[in-house]
Amino acid sequence: MTITTLERLVTATTAELRGPGYGILDEARRVPAVQAEHDRIAANLQALNAIEMRPVAAVTGGAATLRIAAWNAERCKYHEASVVLLRQVDADVVLLSEMDIGMARSGNVHTVRLLADALGMGYVFGTEFVELGLGDTRERVWHAGQTNAVGLHGNAILSRLPFRDVAVIRLDEGGRWFAGAEVGQRRLGGRMAIAARVAGAAGELLAVSVHLESNSDAADRAAQVRRLLAALEDMALGVPVVIGGDLNTNALPVGPAGAELPLEAVEEAEPLFAEMRAAGFAWETCNTRHVSLRTRPDGTPEAPFTRLDWLFCRGVAVADPATVPAVDAAGNAISDHDLVVADVRPRQG
Repeated sequence: MTITTLERLVTATTAELRGPGYGILDEARRVPAVQAEHDRIAANLQALNAIEMRPVAAVTGGAATLRIAAWNAERCKYHEASVVLLRQVDADVVLLSEMDIGMARSGNVHTVRLLADALGMGYVFGTEFVELGLGDTRERVWHAGQTNAVGLHGNAILSRLPFRDVAVIRLDEGGRWFAGAEVGQRRLGGRMAIAARVAGAAGELLAVSVHLESNSDAADRAAQVRRLLAALEDMALGVPVVIGGDLNTNALPVGPAGAELPLEAVEEAEPLFAEMRAAGFAWETCNTRHVSLRTRPDGTPEAPFTRLDWLFCRGVAVADPATVPAVDAAGNAISDHDLVVADVRPRQG
């Protein structure tokens, strides 16, 4: 089959995603770094064309109000501390980005499955990138000589509630991190969101975990949001929707870690907010104004920071939004992104 882009909507599910195998990885590293080669290889990879799904074993979320959290867990390298953080937050649905399956940098484990098992939750996972190497500049140094067991990186949703109508929504054409000569970290795939309906006591809710491109500008991010919203309109069909994740809104004001930001002009700085508002989504009641980035133990990134992580809500009443520090018991960062959370109650009628 010949394609020019990744399929924009993926709905096939599987109990386990497969890695590409060393032969395909070697081929992907050898071929010219051009879009056509990316598309040819990506079209035949199960990991980019299916969703890994494991339903919750025992449904435990019975309240009409649901707690929704969104977190860029930055590879989820600190499993035990991540479990502690999420137990403290006590969310019914967790929207995760930057999760690894079989990456040397995170211990060559299935970070999503381990987290879900520890929390007694079901999960769905969609591959954003098949990694051809060990990661970013720091990770390539730290893990030199090691090998990825699988090499998948992407978004997930954990839930105490049953899933249905699961889909991965591709937000770009794919290949930007493969064919782009300026990018040193070669990958197959592209930015995406994963969506699933979850059924609670107050009815169904469409939960969406999204990760927008970091190597971008505000106009590009708005275009990705337009693609996301177009797909969601066909999926939502009147059901309340909560979107959460790392939107890489780096055109917003900056400040030190933990600071509150002046966010009155977000739509002018980041047009994606106007796109969300036009589609009926609110963010003022779903979020605090706090910076959502922090410095990792290696001293990066450095302040000043902005708010990259957001919840967007439609058709729900919202209470108690919070920005929760992503730190361990000693105060050390376990991700460079803090967690965002709010309580939502689907509106009747």
